Amino acid sequence: MSAAQGSESLNDTPRPYLSIVIPAHNEEVRLPRALDRIDAFLKTQPYTAEVVVVENGSVDRTFEVAQEYASRLSYVRPIQVDTRGKGLAVKAGMLAAQGEYRFICDTDLSMPIEDVVRFLPPQTEGFDVMIATREGPGSERVGEPAYRHFMGRINNFIIKLFAVREFEDTQCGFKMFNRAAAEDLFDVQLMTGIGFDVELIFIALRRGYKIKEIPITWYFDADSRMRLVQDSLRMLQEIWQIRRNWSKGLYARRGNDR
Repeated sequence: MSAAQGSESLNDTPRPYLSIVIPAHNEEVRLPRALDRIDAFLKTQPYTAEVVVVENGSVDRTFEVAQEYASRLSYVRPIQVDTRGKGLAVKAGMLAAQGEYRFICDTDLSMPIEDVVRFLPPQTEGFDVMIATREGPGSERVGEPAYRHFMGRINNFIIKLFAVREFEDTQCGFKMFNRAAAEDLFDVQLMTGIGFDVELIFIALRRGYKIKEIPITWYFDADSRMRLVQDSLRMLQEIWQIRRNWSKGLYARRGNDR
């Protein structure tokens, strides 16, 4: 079954197997390339799919570009979040998505979209959350300047020291959640900025979800907006807020005790 076949009215068709959620802030240049590559890939797959593009406080034509693609690709679903913040955009997209599996995907496609099959059963049978990693055996970084890698390792050191010790790369922009985990975790997500990845994994570990790291080949994009000092300080602030939120019971399931 083609991707388009799985993207008609959600009221009268089965939910798609895969949702690809793309947060997009000022991405009018990169978004068409990404959607063209995703479309070519989905045409080769046997399952149903949708692509949820979340325009996020852009000042360019990002939303119009998404609408143009939606007018000819029925499985593309553009939505808007007026307030800027990647965490806000991802939450809106993952909760709007309908797929049995829901994949967060950066617009730069620094991980080839064809690798998404490695995040799906049967390769990940028995796991609830799959996170791409650019560290360790089987992973590869292509074209990344040494100073950028150093920046990432500083942030990871902070994360491991104060929040999530189990994983070497919580910040890679490619993650898969099964439907139950997505609807549970994103329902209580509070962080709107770069700390949302850590927040989700922090909660998932404490709720007993099974998490699998997927080593990937990752291609550096010179348009990356990562900043060493500002992002490291912000990460510290957001980790403190995550731990505070947890201690106050703010991540409790609706209607349940922490």
